This record gives sequence, structure tokens and C-alpha cells, in this order.
Amino acid sequence: MSNRRTFITQSAAIASLGLPLSALAQANLELAKIICGFPPGGTSDAMSRRIADKLRGGYATNVVVENKPGAGGQIGVTTLRDSPADGSSLLLTPSSMLSIYPFVYKSLPYKPLEDVQPVSLACYFNHAFGVGPAVPDSVKNIKDFLAWAKANPTKANYGSPGAGSMPHLIVGLLNKLTGSDLKHIPYRGSAPGIQDLLGGQISAMSSPVGDYLPYLKSGKLRILAISGQNRSPFVPDVPTYRQQGFPITVREWYGVFLPGKANAQVVRRAAAYLQPALAQPDLISSMAQVGMEVQSSTPQVLGDLLRADAEEWRRLIKQIGFTAES
Repeated sequence: MSNRRTFITQSAAIASLGLPLSALAQANLELAKIICGFPPGGTSDAMSRRIADKLRGGYATNVVVENKPGAGGQIGVTTLRDSPADGSSLLLTPSSMLSIYPFVYKSLPYKPLEDVQPVSLACYFNHAFGVGPAVPDSVKNIKDFLAWAKANPTKANYGSPGAGSMPHLIVGLLNKLTGSDLKHIPYRGSAPGIQDLLGGQISAMSSPVGDYLPYLKSGKLRILAISGQNRSPFVPDVPTYRQQGFPITVREWYGVFLPGKANAQVVRRAAAYLQPALAQPDLISSMAQVGMEVQSSTPQVLGDLLRADAEEWRRLIKQIGFTAES
């Protein structure tokens, strides 16, 4: 019954995107891969594997994850660019590699609006500003933290998953807006930064909200602000930056892409399989555990979102004055 229901859902999705139902059988692939620009064990890898599970047996007979870590996700993008455009290679990536990196790296090895073809959104997520045991319990919000940091300049620091990442630039913007001088400590991903935050080696961390969730109930970590327009459903008691008087509103997303040279039929077929895959309740609930709000889209919507985000980050990065060489 479940296979029949899946087939009906996929058939409806394919029809809605303008493909004949025969495309389900005609274009079946023996092997497809989801390229992940980050190592096994992280959020990107976990979501890649969950999507692969949902596509296996339908989109392709077998779907595997190929981890291509390095250069902050850039290697994943270049791997996709150089892959066949027949639908056998997909990329799941955070938006930063495509919307931020073009404005912070002078010699990016790919062209974001040419070398990848949008297929579907995968999820949205907020970034959070959190503190650990190095910061006293009396610090309840961002204004408190900035005042405490000013009074304790040797402890006025924060970590992020990497230089030029969205979490880094959020606090760079906060510094700019408030005249603060919080020292940035870049890590290679969130995990080592969170461990140093737990150990008191750094005072604060700016990273995806899901990174903090395992440590909130015990009180080991506290979140002071959320980056999005609205409060996060995962920490509804935590106000946004904007609610605290700071005009910062950003939200990151993951998207699924094909090589830039993929034709329209290949793109529509991939989208038609991804939409029902991303609607599966078990996938939605499992990603909620790491702070991800799963949501699919049409290729057009994802393309429009990428262009709008790139333009917004062009403006913000100019305001912050950051480059990878700075």
C-alpha cells in the first residue's frame, strides 16, 4: 500500500510540473548520488542521507551520498559542476556557498548562477547566538552580553563555523551596528566550537540553532538571540535580534541543485521526486531534532530566492566591510 501511495504522490507531482507520467519509467536511473560538501556526521550529511533514503527505488534504483568536504563547502559545488547533467548527480548545500561566498572570496572556483541549476528547497533554519559557562547567568540577552563584554574585554569573543559563514557575518553586522569589538574565533564547522563553548574556552558562539538543542535543558548552554524574522519553533522563548532592537534578520536554507547544464526535463523530474520525499512525516520530524524546518519548492522559487539572497548579502557584506582576506 505504501509503495502505491508513493507512486500516486510522485505521479501527481510529475504531472504538476509538466512532465508526462511516462517519465516515471522512461528516465529511471540505475545509480544517483547526492553530493555533500561536508564530512560524515554533520547536519548536511544527515539530511543528505535522509533524502537519499526517500529517493532510493523511485528516482533511481540506488541513491548514495558522496561526501566531498573541503574549502567550506566549495569542493561540493565544483564536484557538481563537473558531474554529468543527466540527473545522476545532485548537490545538497547550505545557501552560503552560493549567496555569500561570491562576495567574500576574490577567486571563487565556480559561478553560482551558472554552474548549478536550482531544483528544490530542502529546509530553512535560523542561526542563534549562544553562551556557555564562561558567561554569568545574569547575562540574559544581547544588550546584557555586550555590556558584560565591554566590562570584560579579554573575554569579549565568539566562535563561528568558519570565516565568511553566515553566523560569522551576523555578529560582524552586530559589531558594526553597535560599535562593539567582539573578537571572532573561526572553527572548522560548528562541532568543535560548541565543544569549546561547553568547556568555557570561548564566551559565545554564533551557529545554527540545532547545534544548541541537546544542551539547553541541562542549562549547559543558553541562547540569547535568534536570527530570523520570527522566533524559532524550537526555542520559542528566545527573542530575535530585531525584537531586542537590532536590525538583523537573516535565515539560512538548504537547497538541492543539479549541474548548471542540466536540461529542463531533467530538472522537472528531479523536482517531482523531491517534493513528495520532503513531505514525508518521518523526515520532517527527524530534521526537527536538529533545528531544521523542512520545506520543498519549485525550481523557479529556489532560483528566485537564491538571486534575492545574493543581492541582500552583497549589500550587507559591503556594509560590514568583510572579505576572506581581511
